[in-house]
Amino acid sequence: MESMFYMIWRGIAIGFMISAPMGPVGILCIQRTLNRGRRAGFFTGIGAALSDLIYCLLTGFGLSFIEEGLRQNQIWIQLFGSLVLFAFSIYLFRKKPDAAFNSTDHQPPSVKKNILGGFLFTFSNPLILFLIVGLFARFNFVLPDMKWHHYLLGFLFILVGAVGWWWIVTYAVDKVRGRFSLRTMTIINRIIGVIVFLFALVGTVSAIIDL
Repeated sequence: MESMFYMIWRGIAIGFMISAPMGPVGILCIQRTLNRGRRAGFFTGIGAALSDLIYCLLTGFGLSFIEEGLRQNQIWIQLFGSLVLFAFSIYLFRKKPDAAFNSTDHQPPSVKKNILGGFLFTFSNPLILFLIVGLFARFNFVLPDMKWHHYLLGFLFILVGAVGWWWIVTYAVDKVRGRFSLRTMTIINRIIGVIVFLFALVGTVSAIIDL
């Protein structure tokens, strides 16, 4: 029982801390919550959480191999991720918010599309594995005396922690969503687009310098 409790609280902590840094996927969740409602933002976060879980599983079961492969291809991975961010920043800057974003009777968002979008957006940045490696080491998540069912529980609560984070974020953003007009949403889209563009620019410049 003590070992199970050990894995539960560490899993929740790791899930929270993987999701908490407000990177591009966090900005995407906020943007979708503001434009399309909380369901769209939350399901985008679920997609991101599933991607994080896969990376956690890969890290837990193939730590040394994955880390070596990332180190060898880090520059090209960073460049690819930056290109994805460039494309998304241009899309956001040019996008006009839905005229019914603050309506209560519009069609519900596509669950599958939002989950898939969040998943692919997060999965396109495998450098998150370095964060996961650090968190696993910090919380002593991988221990030789733990059994398979302990790890199963731990990975399950990593997902619970990550989903819990996105539930909190989308709940908070949705509370202020109704106060924005279409003009305000257009400005917010462009601001977010510029922020994502800067993320991409920093990543590209860093990769070019390393080359």
